[in-house]
Amino acid sequence: MIAPTLHTDRLILRAPTEADFEAEVGFWASERSHFVGGPMTREQGWRGFASLLGHWHIRGYGFWAVEEKATGKYCGRVGLWNPEGWPEAEIGWTLMDHAEGRGIAHEAALESRRYAYQVLDWDTAISCIDPNNTRSAALAQKLGATYDYDYTHERYGQMQVWRHPSPEALT
Repeated sequence: MIAPTLHTDRLILRAPTEADFEAEVGFWASERSHFVGGPMTREQGWRGFASLLGHWHIRGYGFWAVEEKATGKYCGRVGLWNPEGWPEAEIGWTLMDHAEGRGIAHEAALESRRYAYQVLDWDTAISCIDPNNTRSAALAQKLGATYDYDYTHERYGQMQVWRHPSPEALT
């Protein structure tokens, strides 16, 4: 399945393309990636990036590349994720440094959750967050999610699971 293109006021959520890879490599090479399994080499980053596309084909949903409408600039990825070994289907986000603190992750996560609930008919969603990633926890709270339980991933270690409001609670 090819990712559908979604639009918000400021953003385009679209399928990741090879043109996004260099920004991803820069992110994965930096210490900024340590909450999500990095830093990584270019080759490891490629495998991770390719898995984003594979997830769409296997699960029928995945991460969108987030592009700012005004500039066309790649801002990161936000979307739906449930790879093997994950506790439940999640709404996740990873932004490039230039996009942080501008409400971009919030806007894209809201649209991702809308898609999960209205198009995919999910009845719940989580976000898995490193306990030290206070910025992601704050975003989860802003989205209305609440801490639910701890989860230990074989590679990422201890994570907190934040539960998003149900579709009924949002209406």
